[in-house]
Amino acid sequence: MNTETKTVVVEREIPHPQEKIWRALTTPHLIEEWLMKNDFAPKIDHRFKLSGDWGHADCKVLKIEPNRLLSYTWNAMGLESIVTITLTPTSGGTNLRVEQGGFPKTAAQAFAGATYGWNNFLGKLDALLAKS
Repeated sequence: MNTETKTVVVEREIPHPQEKIWRALTTPHLIEEWLMKNDFAPKIDHRFKLSGDWGHADCKVLKIEPNRLLSYTWNAMGLESIVTITLTPTSGGTNLRVEQGGFPKTAAQAFAGATYGWNNFLGKLDALLAKS
């Protein structure tokens, strides 16, 4: 049995401080603007749902290090994965790294969808941060 998995990694530098990005990552009405409708709360073990046109993901907060790291499970369409968002200060703002790991090699469509999705979501996050 092959248990190897793949991880989506999307990274970009954003010209804003970590605190401003963190707020957009952890405030429900802001999360809705760039990601999806949600009932997120920044508390370890909090269960929340992300709802989009395609369906929904059942999630649970795993780790929180304010202004630095957020990790949660993402269970959607029969696949369980883990999303980890890391913020690192740079000379021009903040490096934002999103990893979504746990895709079976056989789940090429889900992997491609997540890659497209995170690039799209981070584009919306950039736009949100630029106007706020």
